[in-house]
Amino acid sequence: MTSVARGQRVIGAATHYVENQPPVRTDVNEYAVNAPLVEGVAAFGAAWAHESLREAGGLVGSPSFQRDATLANVHTPVAHAHDRWGFRLDEVEYDPSYHRVISEAVARGAHTSAWADPKPGADVARAAMFMLFAQVEPGHACPVSMTHAAVASIKESPWVADAWLPRLYSRDYEPRLLPNDEKSSALIGMAMTEKQGGSDVRAGSTVGEAMGGHAYQLTGHKWFCSAPMSDGFLVLAQTRRGNVEEGLSCLFVPRLLQRGMRNVFRIQRLKDKLGNRSNASAEVEFDGTIGMVLGEPGRGIHTIIEMVQRTRLDCVLGTAAGMRQAVAEATWHARGRSAFGKLLVDQAAMTSVLADLALESEAAMLTGLRLAQAFSADASDADVALRRLATPVSKYWVTKRGPHHAYEALECLGGNGYSESFPLARRYREQPVMAIWEGSGNVIALDVLRALTRDPESAAAFAAELDTTAGASALLDGHVARTLSMMDEIAGAEIDEAQAQARRLSENLALALQGSLMLRHAPSVAAEAFLAARLGEDRAAQYGNLPRGTDAAAIVARH
Repeated sequence: MTSVARGQRVIGAATHYVENQPPVRTDVNEYAVNAPLVEGVAAFGAAWAHESLREAGGLVGSPSFQRDATLANVHTPVAHAHDRWGFRLDEVEYDPSYHRVISEAVARGAHTSAWADPKPGADVARAAMFMLFAQVEPGHACPVSMTHAAVASIKESPWVADAWLPRLYSRDYEPRLLPNDEKSSALIGMAMTEKQGGSDVRAGSTVGEAMGGHAYQLTGHKWFCSAPMSDGFLVLAQTRRGNVEEGLSCLFVPRLLQRGMRNVFRIQRLKDKLGNRSNASAEVEFDGTIGMVLGEPGRGIHTIIEMVQRTRLDCVLGTAAGMRQAVAEATWHARGRSAFGKLLVDQAAMTSVLADLALESEAAMLTGLRLAQAFSADASDADVALRRLATPVSKYWVTKRGPHHAYEALECLGGNGYSESFPLARRYREQPVMAIWEGSGNVIALDVLRALTRDPESAAAFAAELDTTAGASALLDGHVARTLSMMDEIAGAEIDEAQAQARRLSENLALALQGSLMLRHAPSVAAEAFLAARLGEDRAAQYGNLPRGTDAAAIVARH
């Protein structure tokens, strides 16, 4: 019998070998291994939250949580309009995995911890917690975000706030529809847009007839209702009291009324969405539905504006979370797979792509944390003014970068990235929703113009923020000077000319802010590479075209 040399194949032996594939990326503490996030949390005043964030990082990186994230997107929500006897039911059934995911997020305060305990750094800590959970399962972040943001619209209306805010601040999670006196917690959804209006909410035709006091009876249809199994909803309607037209008002619509009676909340169908599959979005009808006005009747936009700012902040945070997942998965793959004789991560072309993706991720994360800091309860007048402009600026640019970032990371995995067995296919479908939700590109760019023309304090605060790094980079200084000059020109231009330049201005403002933040908070090798790649003369549209001399390996190692 002849011997067989090591490595030789034997006829009749097993034909399937799994070789040159990285292991599953699991049992990773998603906070502890994310050095930029750990450093950012400390830099923006929330170092006291490291321990709780580290615990959450271990949870979301665990096999069980990752499995739940997968199941929640595979077994998507199902609407039940009627029960077996034909009575209206109007419920949405979720896979148990979804409830486990959202329960863990709520238990750690990813929704309203900054409102419940508004100490210094609370909004930064809450932002970091939100990003950790959204990094692994983004769909549940929708009701978590809306519950956080809704507090801003509810808190000034004691006829709703007194009974509901303690429930919003609770860290319990109860998915069942139970009478209000039997349920200590609550989540909030929204029903704003209609078929004929979209972002033009003033075109909505839902009507609210005054019933006496703060109560109104609603009739109408909403084209998008986010998280339809929430306990309460913010709804826009044209209200009137007798023959007096009050205008567009914001109302709070509870799912259940007193003594457990169901409010009229007819779920027509669930949207069949590109992404965000674990989270239900529905078309709903109101027919004699009871709602309580928030704020002053006829001033619905004023009532929801701070809520919208906070959900836009969470669009930035959610996109940054997705970018972090993309970088983590792409880098993991490149460190565990070889081609042409060496690891992918050690091959210059791949190293440049990974480093560029990492730079984008870090800049987005820093932008989100800085914005969160500006929303803190003890924010200075300058920060309050800053966030009025910086929020739409950042929402416009960061969310626009998300889909291409996800695609480039997906490509790093080759065919595996295109497979639903790996998380980046889901992430690629997820990222566009952040650019669409709470105002797509044109709407946000026009809001940037509106802030500049109607709120000169916000422009001054933005300029002062950029001035903190004046002199640190000639490249950034030149960009800032051109951008501020452009801002002044557009603010005084005719409306059509201004609108035509709104996107360009928003992009330039965002890059100026990100460049300043990178200079302040990132290592010099990363800050200089970011500025050169985004603002330099040889900048390129595609990822992976870093300036000559960039230490790409050091940037990748940091992430």
